Amino acid sequence: MRKDKKFTRGNGDIVSYKEMIEIICNYILKDINAEYEITVGTDSQNHSDTKMVEVIALHNVGNGGIFFYNAEHIKRISSIRDKIIEETNRSLANANGLLEEIQLNLIDKDVDIESLNLHLQIHCDIGDKGKSKSLISQITNWVNQMGYDCSIKPDSYTASGIANKISK
Repeated sequence: MRKDKKFTRGNGDIVSYKEMIEIICNYILKDINAEYEITVGTDSQNHSDTKMVEVIALHNVGNGGIFFYNAEHIKRISSIRDKIIEETNRSLANANGLLEEIQLNLIDKDVDIESLNLHLQIHCDIGDKGKSKSLISQITNWVNQMGYDCSIKPDSYTASGIANKISK
């Protein structure tokens, strides 16, 4: 993860990576006994170029959540396989080190991340229906081998919902 990357909050505010971590931690500190899911997903849409949208979402299960996204226009990727690989690679890059950064921030507030009901998942924009179904095994195995739980459609709301809507 490039820590100089800027993210846009769901409310439109642009924040640094460090500010995003602080906001996530403050959200968790509002109710440290709640169940939280951190989900990371990416989706892209082809226009004259490819608009790649990376999302990091924090869900307070049963009580809403917050999300952040980074949108980038890159050279057009025509191959569905290459697009899914790039999307997954970006999600993994965003997930790498994310929990450690949250832990470092929370330790300063006397909260150990191990005491929280906090889960991290990678959401991939692939599913049993459509052009991406032949990639399910390859992509889910890759994400699992990197040490993350992987969700696919229809459960991959961060990629197939939030990122998809922003990428259009």
